[in-house]
Amino acid sequence: MDLGLVLRYLGLRGKLRKRERWTPDRLRAHQQTALHALRSYALARSPFYRRFHAGLEGSPLAELPVLTKAELMDNFDELVTDRDIRLADVEAHLGQIRGDVRFHGRYRVVATSGTTGLRGIFLSDPAEWAQVIASYARAQEWAGIVPSLRHPVRLAVVSTTKPWHQSARVGESVRSPLVPTLRLDATDPLPDIVARLNAFLPESLVAYASMQRLLAEEQLTGRLRIAPTAVLCASEVLTADTRRLVSHAWGALPFDVYAATEPAGIASECEQHAGLHLYEDLVISDVVDERNRPVPPGSAGARLLVTVLSSRTQPLIRYELSDSVVPSDRTCPCGRTFALIEGIQGRQEDVVHLASRDGSRVAVHPNVFHDVLDRLPAGEWQIVEEDSGVRLLVVRPGPGFDGDGVAVAIGRALEAIGAAVPPITWQEIDAIPRTSAGKAPLIRALGDR
Repeated sequence: MDLGLVLRYLGLRGKLRKRERWTPDRLRAHQQTALHALRSYALARSPFYRRFHAGLEGSPLAELPVLTKAELMDNFDELVTDRDIRLADVEAHLGQIRGDVRFHGRYRVVATSGTTGLRGIFLSDPAEWAQVIASYARAQEWAGIVPSLRHPVRLAVVSTTKPWHQSARVGESVRSPLVPTLRLDATDPLPDIVARLNAFLPESLVAYASMQRLLAEEQLTGRLRIAPTAVLCASEVLTADTRRLVSHAWGALPFDVYAATEPAGIASECEQHAGLHLYEDLVISDVVDERNRPVPPGSAGARLLVTVLSSRTQPLIRYELSDSVVPSDRTCPCGRTFALIEGIQGRQEDVVHLASRDGSRVAVHPNVFHDVLDRLPAGEWQIVEEDSGVRLLVVRPGPGFDGDGVAVAIGRALEAIGAAVPPITWQEIDAIPRTSAGKAPLIRALGDR
């Protein structure tokens, strides 16, 4: 356990609790002060940002250029603010991570899994890492999980044990008797995961949404026998059907958590389950369309631009996440100031692009498939875009499953949005293929290969 990190985190959590009840004016003032400090730091210490923001030093945030992962990685050595950091050295360090080891004895390094074709690498100094820990702890606290000396909380996390993954790195750095933790890999055999959970009996269960669905089914069959106080779904789209299944299994609604490697926690549900509160004191999130213009409430954006207010080692200003998010103009009965988003629709990479009837291209949002497939009598499903058409993978379909009929229903849904219906096939399989990080995406588009 890193005592310095624990002390930083404890001091920060008290501040974060107070921010949740700030007035909107106080929150906006905090954002502007923190943003000014971030931009000044980046301009003073990052050769890349001096070039990237040249002539825009006094411009509003919305007028600054968008930073993509490709640009960040192509300009890594000039973007970081510590001139002793070199990408080649960081990449070598990634292959040697064990436990809570730090690069140059200071920086914790994490990486994205690269499922979209490009791996991103990110560093955090001790102050930044405390912010990462605090953002994840906020989601737990809103779900009612507050560990103390009198009541340690058993936490089980089913995601990935890859040492460079943020989830695993967080786990290594917060090992504590206050939070006895069982960390499992989603790629492990399901019977092994179930057996270890039964032995551990977690009070808080965190997992990918696809894994929570499988665990809920195991609970309903009686093979899994746990009674978590809080169930949190992260890193994948939480569908309405999965939410219902999890609620049925454990008698309470799951908490949806939105996070990414780059900014860490972005938003999560509170006890009201009225939407996800954006962590506006930590991250400025702009939901934009394909031309980077703000979208109105109730409309799905093409991407999310995040500005991480605490980022210093690797400043992230208007950094692009390819997630489709729906902003909301509603307020939550909980009284927290932070704005709501209705939910996360999926990554931009999850959008399947098919020919339209007039010969152009039409974007098929994942919800088109969800509307048809979420009630299937099957364990899991996945849509795979192929050069020759669309293939439906179905895990162990139950009695009454009509694959050909489902294919026809998918075709009708595609036709309704103007797509020229491609050949649609289906295949029964034993398990959905998972990524190297253990995720089981519902949509596997051509770009995911």
